[in-house]
Amino acid sequence: MSYIREPAVSGMFYPDSPGVLKKEIEGYLKTARFHPVEGDIIGLVSPHAGYMYSGQVAAYGYKAVMGMPYDTVIVIAPSHRSRFEGVAIVDRGAYRTPLGVVPIDEDLAGEIVNLKDVVRRNVEVHRGEHSLEVQLPFLQVVLKDFRIVPLIMGTQDPEACEALVTCLSAAVKGKAKRLLIVGSTDLSHYYPYSQAVRLDTVIKEHLQTYDASGLSKDLQKGKCEACGAGPMIATMLLSTKLGATTSRVLKYANSGDVSGDKSGVVGYISCVFARTHAVKG
Repeated sequence: MSYIREPAVSGMFYPDSPGVLKKEIEGYLKTARFHPVEGDIIGLVSPHAGYMYSGQVAAYGYKAVMGMPYDTVIVIAPSHRSRFEGVAIVDRGAYRTPLGVVPIDEDLAGEIVNLKDVVRRNVEVHRGEHSLEVQLPFLQVVLKDFRIVPLIMGTQDPEACEALVTCLSAAVKGKAKRLLIVGSTDLSHYYPYSQAVRLDTVIKEHLQTYDASGLSKDLQKGKCEACGAGPMIATMLLSTKLGATTSRVLKYANSGDVSGDKSGVVGYISCVFARTHAVKG
């Protein structure tokens, strides 16, 4: 039997009851309201905290891709539990959530591994990591048939991001697959509310102007913070290589907006990258 990566944080980060989980996600999606995004969405940045804190923010990005016909979703997430060089992939089998099994795109994942580049097979890194897992129930609710390529980044410096994007670009080149790239990140951690908003606004503005280089520089300088800085930058760069030309921040909030405790908050953002269609005139 193929490897199944079992859920590690169901019942903690999100409900473990399928019915309760689906209803909760549908509630977040219903509450998320915004003008439709123009063009084809290629990438999105989404938070990865417990749903009670970040689920409503995540719902904005996922609502924007609801019902879209993607073949494969490449999910890039940061490692919270393990320190390692490069990027860890599970290239066979599936991820399970309370909503069912999400199959891995073994063809694409196999090609990525066969490049013998920055991405290496490493199941252990994936076992307890929540940052990728929490994206999947949202994807299961908003999309129909899809497969995933699950990637967890160890090193997240600019060189690591460039290496990952080069590797993934080579693997997907010439493929007819309809791809969605998901970058999993939370923003600043445990600053007082007003200070957190100032730090997070730097990221928000770089995302809104689709400025991956400026964002990378400000992250390096400490002008802003994100635990998934690597996945966020990689998603921006790979989306560009796949044809995205515009970006749109759909929602920003932090844990203080939910809990009311503004003494030390965590920031969350939802942003999409899209390929717009030229207008004939």
